[in-house]
Amino acid sequence: MFPSSSVETTLARESADVRPDLVTAYAAALPGARAAVLSRLWRALAHEPLPWIARREPVREGLVLRLTDGRRLHGPPADPYATGAYVTEVLLDGRGHDRAAALVEALGIPHGAAFAAELDNSTASLALSRAAQPHEAPAPESSWAWEQRVVDGHPYHPNCRSRPGFSAAEQLAYGPEHRPLVRLGLVPADEGVLRGEWPDWLWDGGRPLVPVHPWQTAHVLRRGAQEGPVAHPLMSLRTLALPDGGPHVKTAVSARLTSSVRDISVASVETALVVSQFAESVAARTGGLLHITRTLGAFSAHSPDLAAVVRESPESCAELAAGERVVPVAALPVTGLPASPAWLAAFTRLALTVGLCLLDLGVALEAHGQNLLVVLSPSGEPRRLVYRDLADIRVSPARLARHGIKAPEVADRMVTDEEAVLRRKLFGSLVAGALAAVAGGAPALGTALESAVRELPDGPDLAALREEPLPAKALTLMRLSPGRSGDQWTGLPNPLVPASAPWGQ
Repeated sequence: MFPSSSVETTLARESADVRPDLVTAYAAALPGARAAVLSRLWRALAHEPLPWIARREPVREGLVLRLTDGRRLHGPPADPYATGAYVTEVLLDGRGHDRAAALVEALGIPHGAAFAAELDNSTASLALSRAAQPHEAPAPESSWAWEQRVVDGHPYHPNCRSRPGFSAAEQLAYGPEHRPLVRLGLVPADEGVLRGEWPDWLWDGGRPLVPVHPWQTAHVLRRGAQEGPVAHPLMSLRTLALPDGGPHVKTAVSARLTSSVRDISVASVETALVVSQFAESVAARTGGLLHITRTLGAFSAHSPDLAAVVRESPESCAELAAGERVVPVAALPVTGLPASPAWLAAFTRLALTVGLCLLDLGVALEAHGQNLLVVLSPSGEPRRLVYRDLADIRVSPARLARHGIKAPEVADRMVTDEEAVLRRKLFGSLVAGALAAVAGGAPALGTALESAVRELPDGPDLAALREEPLPAKALTLMRLSPGRSGDQWTGLPNPLVPASAPWGQ
């Protein structure tokens, strides 16, 4: 018997064709996947400034949302930092819904139909990801292998595993959590924008070769490609690690995965080397606590659909001592860390020390769990950080000038002196994102923050972190606002000031 939604049914049939051994496991994984996506959606409904929610009322049995049309949503208390699948049903005027897509359809909100389709896709893909996990696997020895252990995707986005346009066979062949080897294609380019050093293996005589993801070759470029090397897909799916400690290759995948279309703009290629060199020079001011994965080369064939960036691996830049390892922050929970409140406090202190140092200098990192990695000692203690993918940092010329640093010539969208924008970028990604997901809930996050901030130097940025609501991207509001570009934000209750922003308003 097939599951109830059409997307779940389609993915079930497709996976049965290519992996009949997964049929039972996929069906068994569906209830948990539905709860995981519904929990993320309930968090958004409870904390984002959605225009059709009139007010939020904590009650003894949980939380009630009063809609502008008079209807009533009822669900459990919504910890904005919880990562578990704790919501199995939400009541809309007394009628229960256990699937996020069905709830959105029942709400009948503007742009809800497209969002509901993405939620269905996210649920079905998550069930497939969970079903295909091996029962036993050796402990990873590299950062790319650790991040392939992140099965559930984004910890807070309802579209955590949304992969529209990917069949079951393609998800199994390209999804990092399925641990495949992906063979890159190589497309010759007669002309384009080249920055940095393009590796020798990416030349065909005098013509550069653009490494291309096979999904992009089949669905977007619709042209042949030379056979390239095999590589290990990372959490972002479109970035892959070459074997034997080789560099990482960021390719264009012009599909909407989670929230964004994963292509590579011409402007980001043009400034890739400048941004990399600038970030490396600023990171040097942290006293060795932060390493930047350098961009080695970037190329665009004058198209966001045919472009690539080659950067060094985290292991290459981290100057590892004997026994040290590099782990993406998003993968920390699957390593068994944090092992104790003391460990989480130490990691929080390290992350805030680095993030606030760079923010004071004039660089706001988008330090979420995918971009930020931690160097662990042989016993698992956090020692240093590694940051990768500089495309979404923000740079403040005014702050840089105060420290005698010349502002780089980068894309206009990266440049701002607005304090709120700079703090949102860092705090929204690092505190409400990476640290919260590692903590797994408000109590543990609050304890770690309280311990860490006592040992940090005072300043206006730290004061804002202590006293103001924590900024977070309003991910669901953004998906329901197709006519508006750019990020939208909400304020989450600050564990350091519990009454600062009840219910994110």
